[in-house]
Amino acid sequence: MISKYIRPIFDQIIDVVFSIILLFIILGIAIGSLQLFLTLWELLKFEGVTGHYIDLIADVLTLYVLVELSRSLVEYFDSNKLRLTYIIDAAIVFVIREILIMLFKHELKYEMIYALSALLFVLGMIRLGSILAYQKEKQLMINDSE
Repeated sequence: MISKYIRPIFDQIIDVVFSIILLFIILGIAIGSLQLFLTLWELLKFEGVTGHYIDLIADVLTLYVLVELSRSLVEYFDSNKLRLTYIIDAAIVFVIREILIMLFKHELKYEMIYALSALLFVLGMIRLGSILAYQKEKQLMINDSE
């Protein structure tokens, strides 16, 4: 058991570390969004149908991963728990991002399709399990309060 004097110090340090991480993620989202708008002019070069759309899709999905990670940190400050669903959502989006990039570049081999499909299935099952566990925990808390 952690000493009653050490626990508050530990909690404060964790809050400071997560705050710094969240600040960097927010800064990354802001800079990434600005760069995304600045590179929109590249789409007007008409270098074929896919052209710079691959980069645009990769950048948008990367920003989405950062948003999902920041949501998990914001949830930590609300409940002092890291919600697995937000982290798994970020991982799923990251894997889908990689699949889309490889598909657009025609670099996806069947072995990689099988491996990424299995990974997405496992991540989906973990997400489903975490949702069910969260709902069960929430129901137990409601029953305990009655």
